[in-house]
Amino acid sequence: MEYAPSISQLAGLLADPGRAAMLWALMDGSARPAGELGLIAGLSASSTSGHLARLAEGGLLAVETHGRNRYYRLAAPEIGVAIEALAAASLASRPPRLRAVPPSRTAPATLRHARTCYDHLAGELAVDLFARMTDSGWILVRDSAVELSEHGAHGMAQLGVDLDGARRKRRQFACTCPDWSERKPHLGGALGAALLDAMLQQRWVERTPSSRALRVTPRGMREIGQLANQVGRWVGTADQRGEPTQWTGTADRHSGRRSGTLDVLHGKREGKP
Repeated sequence: MEYAPSISQLAGLLADPGRAAMLWALMDGSARPAGELGLIAGLSASSTSGHLARLAEGGLLAVETHGRNRYYRLAAPEIGVAIEALAAASLASRPPRLRAVPPSRTAPATLRHARTCYDHLAGELAVDLFARMTDSGWILVRDSAVELSEHGAHGMAQLGVDLDGARRKRRQFACTCPDWSERKPHLGGALGAALLDAMLQQRWVERTPSSRALRVTPRGMREIGQLANQVGRWVGTADQRGEPTQWTGTADRHSGRRSGTLDVLHGKREGKP
């Protein structure tokens, strides 16, 4: 029980809605001034100062001084992982009728688009790819079991995914993982980790310093577009080179159809600002 006091101390720091709101605003790895964090949390200047002091003393926040200004950021990546896990647990423990506000409406945009979840891909990009892979039969979901079809294994191998290495891992080969920002599953397990490794090695995505957010590179835009054509349906237009300029994202929650939540992956193309 030696960790119990530390856990209870951490829980106490996170229990206040104002402090939780300020921590949530820093989940993208950014550093923000006290005034901005107080505005986000809806707190007075004096209350903001007191809450930030407690979070810093508790080891959750690091303070940077630039001239006369003080900026706050999460003290370590593990803190963001813990907060993300609590967000997922909170969502999973609530009855569907009580899930009134999707977390994705309040989470930083960079985290919603693409991020790491432990050692695999999460966010809109991950949820959309997983949906396309299941729709096309690359991945078979039976009850709680997730299997890779022969067709899917061939496709994954073509992407450079190390399937043999993933199967040798002493962990579940493939599983669904609840995505707290999209409220839908993405691919987890050793296969999910191997897919992210392949995307990183081929520079489709890049890690962001001090954050779990991932940046999709220009090359990644092209390659992920081709992958989407293989495993799903592209519903956008094409440029003069025949490359799609719009990527259908996750399903629209009101109409039930897919909407362009990942249009041009943050609205940028190679060679354009």
